[in-house]
Amino acid sequence: MKPLHIITPVKDSIDSTLQTIKAIMASDIEGEWKYTVYNDFSTAENTERLEFYAVEHGFELVNLADITDHPSPNYLLVLQISQQKALEAGADLVIVESDVVVEPDTLRLLAEGAAVRPDCGIAASVTVDENKVINYPYEFAQDYDSRKVYAVKRHCSFCCSLLTNSFLSQYNFCEMDSGKHWYDVHISQQSRAMGFLNYLFLNLPVLHRPHGSRPWKQLKYTNPWKYYWRKFTQGFDKI
Repeated sequence: MKPLHIITPVKDSIDSTLQTIKAIMASDIEGEWKYTVYNDFSTAENTERLEFYAVEHGFELVNLADITDHPSPNYLLVLQISQQKALEAGADLVIVESDVVVEPDTLRLLAEGAAVRPDCGIAASVTVDENKVINYPYEFAQDYDSRKVYAVKRHCSFCCSLLTNSFLSQYNFCEMDSGKHWYDVHISQQSRAMGFLNYLFLNLPVLHRPHGSRPWKQLKYTNPWKYYWRKFTQGFDKI
């Protein structure tokens, strides 16, 4: 088993993020691992809360305001820093977003599942709601067998995904388009283009409250016209 570098990017939404943090820190993981939260220009009050929780719960906190003046979102920078650190440590990289809550054994079993599949580029947990029903972004898998693992052609969201060290070693994130905001679609496609398979683990569901970390995106469901108007006129949510 390779070491695990686990990361959570966050901007405000601290209450939901704290649930994510507590679940990860309580994980049953064998071997070497570290957990880093990347604070992407949260308010001063929320930054102070994250600094308090970092001491209380024992995770590493990186305030992006200390290393860049580029406005949020800074997902690309987070991915680039995390890739470099993972490669230096010979580690797999696990991304758990701040609106996701993992089970105690999720990350260990995800890592084990990736390790026994030498062709694995990305290993992703399926996402579910409070009623255990598969939800965004994996609605296409609602009829799949919940006991199985599937190689999927659709992209793996970074809600809860492991990027293997093998894949990280072959694709430099510094090559990605800096004009985008989110990169799960591109990285999923790149993984497959390089000959890897991306696996969706139906047997390792995680609780997902879609867009809990970016409340404005709820407009996609409540007022789609307003969502797409904001997206295109204000340059938000570039994928």
